[in-house]
Amino acid sequence: MNDNYLHSEITSNIIAAFYAVYNKLGYGFLEKVYERCLLIELGKLGHHPIAQHPINVHYENHVVGHYIADILVDDKVIVEVKAADALSKEHEAQLTNYLKATDIEVGLLVNFGKKAEFKRKVFSAQYKYHNLPPRT
Repeated sequence: MNDNYLHSEITSNIIAAFYAVYNKLGYGFLEKVYERCLLIELGKLGHHPIAQHPINVHYENHVVGHYIADILVDDKVIVEVKAADALSKEHEAQLTNYLKATDIEVGLLVNFGKKAEFKRKVFSAQYKYHNLPPRT
């Protein structure tokens, strides 16, 4: 992983944890199983992962929706866990929307499918709506 990326050390460790879990469990379990295993691996690496982190979506100072991010790591990276045949544009859009709705700029989409795959997403703060209340 490129060291010049925002939060590259954290994302490198998340990817290492992802492959550790995938290499041990392989394909075929439910997303929840992989999520719990990632929490264990990330904890072993010294990170502070939070499972099922709530995200509120705001519009003109009104809460208009709620999401639940699978894992928030060190209050800096959102991890969305999938167990699908392949990652889709809809999966990527889901993660991008999580980033848009928070002050978090970096996300990882990890897929425990037939083939292990991940995508890194960045949604820079300069493109975000600046009147968002603090993340909850």
